[in-house]
Amino acid sequence: MIKQRTRDGRKDAAGSSGTEGGPLYFLSENAPLRKFLKRHAHKLWWVHTSYALALGVFVVLFAQKGFAHARWLMASLGAVWLLIVLFFRFFGSGEREQRFATAESGARLRFLVMTYVMKNLYQGMLFFLLPFYWKSATIDSPNIGFVALLGVCAIVSTLDLVFDNVLMRSKVVASIFYSVTLFGCMNLVLPAIVPDIRTIYALMTAAAVTAVAFWMIHMPAAALKSKLLVALLVVCVGAGVGAGYAARTLIPPVPMHLAKGAVGPQVLADGRLAMEVKSLHGSVIKQLMAVTDVVVPGGVGDRLHHVWRHDGSVVQTYAQETTRVTGPQGLVRLRSGLVEKELPKKLGGLWMIDVETQDGQLVGRVTFTVTE
Repeated sequence: MIKQRTRDGRKDAAGSSGTEGGPLYFLSENAPLRKFLKRHAHKLWWVHTSYALALGVFVVLFAQKGFAHARWLMASLGAVWLLIVLFFRFFGSGEREQRFATAESGARLRFLVMTYVMKNLYQGMLFFLLPFYWKSATIDSPNIGFVALLGVCAIVSTLDLVFDNVLMRSKVVASIFYSVTLFGCMNLVLPAIVPDIRTIYALMTAAAVTAVAFWMIHMPAAALKSKLLVALLVVCVGAGVGAGYAARTLIPPVPMHLAKGAVGPQVLADGRLAMEVKSLHGSVIKQLMAVTDVVVPGGVGDRLHHVWRHDGSVVQTYAQETTRVTGPQGLVRLRSGLVEKELPKKLGGLWMIDVETQDGQLVGRVTFTVTE
């Protein structure tokens, strides 16, 4: 067969090795395998998505084994940041973006490999975070919203069609996604690296690192030679830290979480409640006692206290000096109470005892109802 040449002078692949029976026939457009993959491409992507979700469940179960594994998140964070920078150097963004459907085979292969690696790293990080943030969050408080955000990000990282065709098509969207992941990871990792650090300091440091990483994705290192850009970077970092502090009540205080909490009329000699109640009549109340056990795997860097609320209004706040008592190892046990003279005249309604840090982050909540 006479080999045909294309307009740019290259040999037509179908003229030699691409013909049926040739050594590279299985790579040609007419090969059965290529036809099968093309015909079932979307189905295969959903199969991989199902596999990714199953892998995510495994990571969640693995995370239950211990807080010490959180240190490994640092390696994944660095790898994803580098891949994002390289990805948009190769493929661009917006109008400069090289569309996957029309790109040459080499570019398509680089696209698939880089996004595949990033997806796996994101899945490992996000699904690892979820159980820690879930335990630290309080369902009926605003900080559950951040857990929901991490959950949405985790699911998106498993959806190939969304990740490849939406998330990685825009540098801004990709960098925001990375920033959420980075902030969540750093907020958890810092207490593992620096024991006894206050949660607010970990949160503000995570916000600062996130601001720098976001900036460096969009600006080359050479931009640091400009004093104006350096000043702008400092302002952005300061704004990020300020935003982190302002939003502290919206972020669960990982890795701390409430292991157990209850309310009762009397405390035994060993510190436990003689009776735990969820509902009682106001006529039998002479005093109320609350006991809460807080798990502190990152060390005791925060001062904790009880805030008693009745129908949303603060009744009493107890400092840690008056509430902390001896408890099991690895726990901070807080105990506080209200005697009859401290009780409001109207007892009926919903009561809450919030365990909070000195900076106002909610660790956990105990509720009970008083009837009249």
